[in-house]
Amino acid sequence: MKKIEILGMGCPKCKVLYKNAEQAVAELGIEADIVKVEEMAKIQSYGVMMTPALVIDGIVKTVGKVPSPVEISKYIKGE
Repeated sequence: MKKIEILGMGCPKCKVLYKNAEQAVAELGIEADIVKVEEMAKIQSYGVMMTPALVIDGIVKTVGKVPSPVEISKYIKGE
C-alpha cells in the first residue's frame, strides 16, 4: 500500500492537494494511506521549507505547488 503525505499547516492549497491526492488514488483504483502532516518539525524533517508538499513513500515529489490528480497519479505510478 502506498503512503501519501500532504505536508502543510492546513492552508487552502494544502486542502486542494489532499483532495487531488484522494482523486488520483480513486482513479487508479489502488489502496493508499493519505495522511495530513501539520507538525512543523515533521515537515522540516523532509527538508521542506515551503508548503504544500507531496510525499509518496517517504520521497518528496513536489514542494510549493498543487499538482493535478493526473500529475499525482504519475508520481504514484513512478513515471
